[in-house]
Amino acid sequence: MQSSSEKTSWFPVMLRLDEARVLVIGGGNIAANKVRLLVPTGARIELLSPTLCPELQRLADDGVLTHVPGLVSEEDVRARLPGCRLVYIATNDTALNRTLSALCQQQNVPVCAVDDPGNSSFITPALSTRGAVQVAVSTGGAAPVLARRLRAKIEEMLPAGLHLLADFMQNARLPLRERLPDPSDRRQIWERFLDGAGGHLAMSGQTEAASHELNSLLDGHTRQGEVWLVGAGPGDPNLLTLAALRLMQDADTVLYDNLIGPDILNYVRRDAELIFVGKQRNRHTLPQEGINAELIRRAKAGERVLRLKGGDPFIFGRGGEEIETLTQAGVPFRIIPGISAANGCAAYAGIPLTHRDCAQACLFITGHAKTDGTLDLAWETIALRSQTVVIYMGLTMLPQLCAQLTTHGLPADWPAALVERGTTPRQRVITGTLTTLPEQAVTEKVTSPALIIIGEVVRHRVCPTPTEP
Repeated sequence: MQSSSEKTSWFPVMLRLDEARVLVIGGGNIAANKVRLLVPTGARIELLSPTLCPELQRLADDGVLTHVPGLVSEEDVRARLPGCRLVYIATNDTALNRTLSALCQQQNVPVCAVDDPGNSSFITPALSTRGAVQVAVSTGGAAPVLARRLRAKIEEMLPAGLHLLADFMQNARLPLRERLPDPSDRRQIWERFLDGAGGHLAMSGQTEAASHELNSLLDGHTRQGEVWLVGAGPGDPNLLTLAALRLMQDADTVLYDNLIGPDILNYVRRDAELIFVGKQRNRHTLPQEGINAELIRRAKAGERVLRLKGGDPFIFGRGGEEIETLTQAGVPFRIIPGISAANGCAAYAGIPLTHRDCAQACLFITGHAKTDGTLDLAWETIALRSQTVVIYMGLTMLPQLCAQLTTHGLPADWPAALVERGTTPRQRVITGTLTTLPEQAVTEKVTSPALIIIGEVVRHRVCPTPTEP
């Protein structure tokens, strides 16, 4: 059996329905809600109901809709379906609603039985409207009250003058297209306009001043590429910074690695080109030199290139190498820090990285082995009791790491933890000691990405309240 979300489709009522016949069955407040959506579309509304609520009666008196009084019958509805574009059914008789809905679907007329998605062929979203700007929220019919709550929040966010801005941009589109044929050039101009004074001027109705601002941007426009090194955080999309989100929406091209999951990529502009340059142990889809060359090539071709990295680009993310190469090539760049894996994973695991009773310092190191399979680290400065040690990319070398730390002075029962896929719904936290953790990792079949935290702070772990979306 299909679920309601599979069976029904989202229908954009904001589309123009000029002079199309739309049938609304029912005369109460719910029917009035649907009529209110339909009126701006230009539809010819026929309403079947023995009685009308005050709002619908007023609309009927004003000639906005045609009221067909009397009891609603299956025969009457069947006769009115030919040539009908849409049907809304909103009576208080559930059995009648379902009978009429089945009839509409037999006649291939799209029908919405209100609050009954399982017997509808389409559903309508909750709408927030500012003139030409319309924002729709749909839950697939699963939770209409939730959709209305979300719409209320959106209403608070949308400025009252947004329709003036939309009108200004609509009127300027054709002249701008004639002056700048390339869509990428136009997109950059509009983004600068909206981010600068132009958007505020147009939204406040100062059309002449807004036009002057737009022309100034056009006069000074030269297409220039740029590279943005952006930290996407450790995995949970809620940890993206506002600056990261903005650039993810503006980028022409996105180069991302294997630590960037689909939940993060959903926030990238839909028409941006996505290029996977993933790096995994002993297997690079594109070597670092190739990534550097691709960043330079695309930026010099005028693209705004987003280099999206897990965690923070400057913490074991090779961001330093990339900006050195960009500087040498004369390519402008920006850097947006992200929440590091150490910060994010430790917090979600409930482990404080520092604690006044036991850890006055925190050390980040990488567990990458040399080509001969050994670790060349300053063990004497790592194996200190007064600090926390966070090890990136150390899962495969975990037995050697733990052995070296005990050899260089830490107790065999020194606390240690593994955080697998930290900050994501698949996060697992395994706590133990330098002696037990390597075997626990094998027994629990821990896989990368996994972060190792070593120090007495592990004993201070608490289980935090689950993070809400």
